[in-house]
Amino acid sequence: MGIAALILGIISFILSFIPICGLVGLLPAIIGLILGIVEVVKKSKAGEPKGLGIAGIILTSIALIVSIVWNLVVVAAIGVAASEYEDYNSLYNSSYYYN
Repeated sequence: MGIAALILGIISFILSFIPICGLVGLLPAIIGLILGIVEVVKKSKAGEPKGLGIAGIILTSIALIVSIVWNLVVVAAIGVAASEYEDYNSLYNSSYYYN
């Protein structure tokens, strides 16, 4: 499970930097986080090394944060662009310019 968490962390980390694919990267990040936590708990009880699980948890957590922040930035940019477009339309489509 630790290897799966690490692989899902790498995939979601790469996808989190692509603006629209960041939403797609959320699902593997959440699954990888769950797998990493289960791996660490399981290995802790058995007294075995838990490095892969911890690495998976860290990488998927970073991917989740980057994906959420990046998607918020994209949504904010789209909102600003939409308001600028409305201001442009109201300014240049007024009757002042058609007389």
